[in-house]
Amino acid sequence: MAHPTALDELFVHQLPELLPRVAQPSTHWRESYFFDVHRPDASGDVVFLTMAHYPARQRMDSLQMGRIGGEPVIGLLDREYDGDPHTTDVGGARVEVVRPFEELRLYADPDRAAIGMDLTFRARTQPYGLRRGTMRAGEDIVWDQSHILQSGTYEGSYSYGGTTHEVDGWVGQRDHSWGIRDHSRCPLWLWFQIQFEDGFLGVWHWELPNGGRVFTDGCWAGVDRSDPVPVIDFHHELDWVGADGKPAAYGEHGDQVAGLAGVCTFMLAGGRAITVEATGTFDRPYEPFQRGGLNQMRVTADDGRTGSAIYEVTGARHHHFFPATVVDTILPS
Repeated sequence: MAHPTALDELFVHQLPELLPRVAQPSTHWRESYFFDVHRPDASGDVVFLTMAHYPARQRMDSLQMGRIGGEPVIGLLDREYDGDPHTTDVGGARVEVVRPFEELRLYADPDRAAIGMDLTFRARTQPYGLRRGTMRAGEDIVWDQSHILQSGTYEGSYSYGGTTHEVDGWVGQRDHSWGIRDHSRCPLWLWFQIQFEDGFLGVWHWELPNGGRVFTDGCWAGVDRSDPVPVIDFHHELDWVGADGKPAAYGEHGDQVAGLAGVCTFMLAGGRAITVEATGTFDRPYEPFQRGGLNQMRVTADDGRTGSAIYEVTGARHHHFFPATVVDTILPS
């Protein structure tokens, strides 16, 4: 039986159930925040914070991860619901919505978290709601989620190994997603968030093992706060690269991968196309839990604009990015 929570007092329900219940019961149902924080020139340290809750497990957790001083870092904090599935605080880390879609505060206790954080996110664009996307393997739901994307700037500090680092005018993305996500069965997903001075260009894109497209959505959102323009088509020609800067095979666990490089093209509603050339470093591998991970990129658009980005390339098996991985479960086909 579900017990009412404080938020059940409000006019926020979308189905005839109490809020702790979800429409599609699944061990992979989650609602989460994801924040990336990097320098405007995409050089040096990069920090990520997540916050997620899992109705089937009755738990909430937070990842603090990144690369600091050239060292990959990751840590996990979690708590039981204990009657409160809504407060985004796991004890050693929390996310506070100061003003919805305008200002959020991220905090991680340096004595308990892998990376200490005291950061404020301030929006520089409108948020963009991606349409709901679904992927199946036979009768099983592998992916059924919605997302909100938004670009912003960060101020404050982060700490690691007893050293505190100041953050002033760093940039990055915030992502709010909810629904079913079985990472181990998604062949490939790309989450590219590109920060230019005048706005951000983002896409969320899934493919089958053979490269067949499943889903694409994203937008261009300007710092003038104009309405975001949807991405209606997307193409990528990217390769893993080794320490020598030459293309490298991912293999089973990405042991020879040092970065990512190549070109992608975004087609916007209304006919505008933007081609972006990028090169960067493989800063936060997901191994051994998943293949691929997060890459900090330096980008140049075909109109001469330059910027920075986070390219997330991950999945279970893909003919180009992960052709040699071993998969123990049935994937979408």
